Amino acid sequence: MECLGFNKLPEGCVSIILSLTSPPDACKSSLVSPMFRAAAESDVVWERFLPADYHDILSRLAEPLVVSSKKELFLRLCDPSLIDGGKKRFRLDKWSGKNSYMMSARELSISWSHDPTHWSWTSIPESRFSEVAELKTVCRLEIHGKIRTQMLSPNTKYGAYLIIKISNRAFGLDLMPSEISVEVSNSTQVCNGTAYLRCSDSKNKQMERLFYGNRGEMLRSRVIEGDGRVPCERRDGDGWMELELGDFFNGEGDEEVRMSLREVKGYHLKGGLIIEGIEVRPKDSRK
Repeated sequence: MECLGFNKLPEGCVSIILSLTSPPDACKSSLVSPMFRAAAESDVVWERFLPADYHDILSRLAEPLVVSSKKELFLRLCDPSLIDGGKKRFRLDKWSGKNSYMMSARELSISWSHDPTHWSWTSIPESRFSEVAELKTVCRLEIHGKIRTQMLSPNTKYGAYLIIKISNRAFGLDLMPSEISVEVSNSTQVCNGTAYLRCSDSKNKQMERLFYGNRGEMLRSRVIEGDGRVPCERRDGDGWMELELGDFFNGEGDEEVRMSLREVKGYHLKGGLIIEGIEVRPKDSRK
């Protein structure tokens, strides 16, 4: 750096230069020299990494944050924080500073979710939300969520993920594929596919084959062809799985993104699905 003359620049100029990089680059630059460290810690740098609407986000936090600098604020927001009365969760991507949101099950439209015969609302220690939805039994499964693109970071590709658990008592969930979709209003962006809500218990799978016999093949023929996605384990260590519903590119407008999972063609009973919510996060996130 010295050969380039950076150490001869005023600290304010270095701060402006660093604000045009990324959070990891700013942290690395603090190792160059004491002057670089001071520049890299400045509010000028870290305010640039915060979302433009961070004041609004802070006003929606379930628990206020007390911080002494913009860098500390950025790092605190990289940890998931409950907002909007605990019904959503907000997080910054620590690599890019881009917004991620998770909508709790209470924020989703779930068919028959207000009928205790079909669904139960319960609190479990693995979830940061006060309630999750547990499916008792339905024959038509429909889960819908929506979010405004204005809440998200502009010029960014996002993915939508259904966050779930499948209980040991689950049945009928993967007898036939569910239809999944992500659609942006007033846009040609439509992402359709299919997914299987796989049971983790092989004994359950064997029992389903015994009970339903060849009916599964007949039911699957009713569904459009798709890639047959399956849930994968999340990296947060809480035992949740995530199923990618689709993706979309967020430009600079304000549109509505509609996300869904539907299994309405089998007419067979299904149960044992636990829903925490839907997460919308940047596709290039290293989470």
